[in-house]
Amino acid sequence: MITLTREQLEDRLAALHRASLELIKDISLESLLERIAVLAREQVQARYCAVGVRGESGELREFIPVGMTSEEVAAIPHLPVGQGLLGELMRSSQPIRIPEISLDPRSVGFPEGHPPMHSFLGVPIRLGDRHLGQIYLTDKIDAPEFTRDDEQVIETLAAYAAVAISNAQLYETLKQRDLTLTRRNEDLALLNDLASTLASSPEIDEILDKALTRVVAVEAIETGEIFLREENGRSLRMVLHHGQTAESVWARDTFQIGEGLVGMAAKTGQPRYLVIPGKGDRYLRPSALQDSLHQVACFPLTGRSGVLGVLCVATSQPKQLDEREVQLLSAIGSWVGTAIENVRLNVQGRRLAVLEERERIGMDLHDGIIQSIYAVGLTLEHARLLMNEDKNQSRRRIEQAVTDLNSTIRDIRSYILDLRPRQLHEEDLMDGLRRLASEFRANTSTEVALTGPSTGLQKLPDAQAIALFHICQEALANVAKHAHASRVDIVLWATHDRVLMEISDNGRGFDTAKSNTSLGHGLANIQTRAYQVGGDVEISSEPGQGTVILAWVPLANPPIPTDE
Repeated sequence: MITLTREQLEDRLAALHRASLELIKDISLESLLERIAVLAREQVQARYCAVGVRGESGELREFIPVGMTSEEVAAIPHLPVGQGLLGELMRSSQPIRIPEISLDPRSVGFPEGHPPMHSFLGVPIRLGDRHLGQIYLTDKIDAPEFTRDDEQVIETLAAYAAVAISNAQLYETLKQRDLTLTRRNEDLALLNDLASTLASSPEIDEILDKALTRVVAVEAIETGEIFLREENGRSLRMVLHHGQTAESVWARDTFQIGEGLVGMAAKTGQPRYLVIPGKGDRYLRPSALQDSLHQVACFPLTGRSGVLGVLCVATSQPKQLDEREVQLLSAIGSWVGTAIENVRLNVQGRRLAVLEERERIGMDLHDGIIQSIYAVGLTLEHARLLMNEDKNQSRRRIEQAVTDLNSTIRDIRSYILDLRPRQLHEEDLMDGLRRLASEFRANTSTEVALTGPSTGLQKLPDAQAIALFHICQEALANVAKHAHASRVDIVLWATHDRVLMEISDNGRGFDTAKSNTSLGHGLANIQTRAYQVGGDVEISSEPGQGTVILAWVPLANPPIPTDE
């Protein structure tokens, strides 16, 4: 065995130091490991060398051999997995140096096709308490085994290698994090752009087309399809297909909830995946299996009310969708579901607005024009009764009816023009109520008493004044139709923040619990009128005890609520 002199060993270590300093500059892990193996092989004159790097869980993650030809490497069925001497070194903090591998009890032999090896020197690569990897050397050239000097040289190299490998791994980690951050920023930009686009799209078809166009622009996606839940809530129907394939991925365009990959995504509200071939591919279009598809994934389109549909994507890349892509597609599914829901809510809101406007029109017709016509009818009825007794009075009543009809015609014309009745005719509230009382007294011969302030109502907004006017008009119409009263009292007064009106009669009264069926829409319209301007109504009545209607409205328009 050849032993180096002190001067020779120092020269080798100095040369190794100079060479090892270059290792730290290499930030590519694979090329770094190869350089370490080449340098170690040259330093101790070994025929073969390999460098292995451990993974996070201690497994042999990287294994770079040098000294064997490419044919020899290809002849080995698999790389080492960390058994035998290699495994022992992976668990050890000390070098292992033996003259003959086959004679060591820790050896498990070589796989078929592996070249024969004899002497062995293994040195762990450690950085502090961290075991990063190992340097393996076999078959020392021109000597039966490796020496203690060789061991010392490789230990020095392993110290340099530990720093270089740690730096390379740190760089790889930072590079991966930077790539991840860049991709996430790109995903956020895509989602932001998609959100802006969907928020400005008024139609569901436009939303789906824009969203699916962006989905198939994702690098890993070749084909995309959208299924929407039908009105029955039990099935999903395909409404859109984009991608490289002209035909659909699925053999059918309708799935029941819980049926197949599409139905299960809708039922569970969670993404579902199908690796082709695999269980569930019977629902695929037969030609889809010939389009080199490797994976199909379905993502629910979720809104506040639940799952509204399913987004299906297909990829022909052997690599399955990673966590980032899954998160991106899930987020797109949520955005699309929310956008669809918002459009539907807007449509429902417009429908509700139409229904409310129809209800308002009906109420205005009932409270205004119809009541005016009813009053004309009462006037004509009175004129008919006076025809034989007092023709002059009867003529005056007919003339009054003609005047009232002309006024009603003007109301109808103005209503047609702006869909708003004009019943106060440039009067203030007290003047309008006096006119109603006078007409009611003349048409029904019922005594009517009106009391109220001569001033103090100047601040009452027009909407509140018209509401009180119609409430009084409706109340008097109900008295004429149902109460058979001999007297009606109308009292109006104001406080610092509201105007109140009480209408009481001495008629036969009614059971308030049955008012909806016995009195039609009148009482409901009275309450609605008050509510619409921020007021309220109290109605009290008993059979045989007359009726009292107390209504109030705010003296000023209520403030508009803010978000502050």
